[in-house]
Amino acid sequence: MRILLVEDDDRIAGDVARALDAAGYVVARAKNGEDAWFLGDTEDFTAIVLDLGLPGMDGLAVLKRWRGSGRATPVLVLTARGSWSERVEGIDAGADDYLAKPFQMEELLARLRSIIRRSAGHASSVATIGELALDERAMKVTLGGAPVELSPLEYRLVAYLMLRRGKVVSQQELLENVYGQDEQSSNAIEVLIARVRRKLGTKWIETRRGFGYLMPERVA
Repeated sequence: MRILLVEDDDRIAGDVARALDAAGYVVARAKNGEDAWFLGDTEDFTAIVLDLGLPGMDGLAVLKRWRGSGRATPVLVLTARGSWSERVEGIDAGADDYLAKPFQMEELLARLRSIIRRSAGHASSVATIGELALDERAMKVTLGGAPVELSPLEYRLVAYLMLRRGKVVSQQELLENVYGQDEQSSNAIEVLIARVRRKLGTKWIETRRGFGYLMPERVA
């Protein structure tokens, strides 16, 4: 899952990026408002972590432009501004949640998982399809109650498809959200899908020729 991190402070950005990477996300970063607006308006992200105090165009202006152009990507706002009126302004501008600095990294990750789940129409941090379960918080996958050992790439693939269960996901989208880039060879996703199928079984990931892959909402 690709996350756009918009933060001009290198220390904070480094800490957040490392935490996001450890939590299984693919991170892209912008340091100023203009770059943030362009990336958020031209590329697809699972969610955006947006600081308000940016050089150039501030975060609130960036958020308003995204929402004005119809971009519905969930946004978690970070700010050192503490007044309730500024928080209300950010939420009214289209923020999905708000986190004041300084913050605990565990809270940032929890809030991020929450807005991603809500945007996908899911309520629980544990996603299930029959006997297959994915615990986002623990970053664990179980099948029939037994843990499934997955590599980081395999986990990202399963997590992304489960978040979008019932929807066809293109190979290009998987390349961007699992590998963080689209320069991989054309069969990289096919190889990864085959590895996951060997561990889970073939029924959990369907191939839609010419369109992509689908994790069904229910399995017989």
